[in-house]
Amino acid sequence: MDQGSAPPVFSAVAETDGDHLIVVVTGEVDMATADTMLQAALREPAARVTLDLRAVTFFDSAAIHAVVRLAGHYPGTLTVLPSRQVTRVLEIAGLGGQPWLPPG
Repeated sequence: MDQGSAPPVFSAVAETDGDHLIVVVTGEVDMATADTMLQAALREPAARVTLDLRAVTFFDSAAIHAVVRLAGHYPGTLTVLPSRQVTRVLEIAGLGGQPWLPPG
């Protein structure tokens, strides 16, 4: 079936700006895609990492685990920009007050 120009279900695109790595994630982050998101954020050495999840529409426990692993890998230098759905999931999981989340 041709989906034409339908948006991808998932993508994780990493860009570097000096020592800052920005990973823009779109679509659904779940058990099948969370490791791809994680690997995109670990692919390049970086002093600071921004994980842009503002276009994420679904976020499950595997995705939470990947973000927590990134927070451990980049202590004090990870920033997560969540979508409304991601914010809700992180709050339910008890992670709403993490230092890697911008103040709401």
